[in-house]
Amino acid sequence: MDEAGWVHEAQALPSPNCDSYPQPAVPLLLIHNISLPPYQYGGDGVAQLFGNTLDADAHPYYAGIAHLRVSAHFLVRRDGSLLQFVSTRQRAWHAGVSQWRGRERCNDFALGIELEGCDFEPFTHAQYRTLTALTLLLQQQCGITAISGHEHVAPGRKTDPGPFFDWSRLAAAVGRPLPE
Repeated sequence: MDEAGWVHEAQALPSPNCDSYPQPAVPLLLIHNISLPPYQYGGDGVAQLFGNTLDADAHPYYAGIAHLRVSAHFLVRRDGSLLQFVSTRQRAWHAGVSQWRGRERCNDFALGIELEGCDFEPFTHAQYRTLTALTLLLQQQCGITAISGHEHVAPGRKTDPGPFFDWSRLAAAVGRPLPE
């Protein structure tokens, strides 16, 4: 990772949907899932959404989301390739209304990783391999002290990464109990 917070192994696609953290500490890593269009993988929809270039007419689903201004720090594709949209030194807009351990607005103290996928099928071995390597790097370089899912910080509102995400696999790989 360079001094500006960009991971060397990631394809950098800077998003305008970020700003400064209100405090320097970033103890939480949040895991999400996303696919655009829903349940379709490998396209440019996620990068376009995070870059504010999603064409509302390109797919019926896009009409309802093209106006959103959202981002995440990272996206891990099904093949394990890694994209980075926001520096780890900036706040991405991924958690929305959320709360963790009594603290509201998780965007203020979390890094967000999107896994290309959905709530209804398993993630790939390549994704777990990349997620593990990235998590270990973020623990070392960014001071991550806890890992949780979007579903845990926004229960009732969000369901990702979903029932097919293997928390025990990630926990064993990073050597800590999850989710926290």
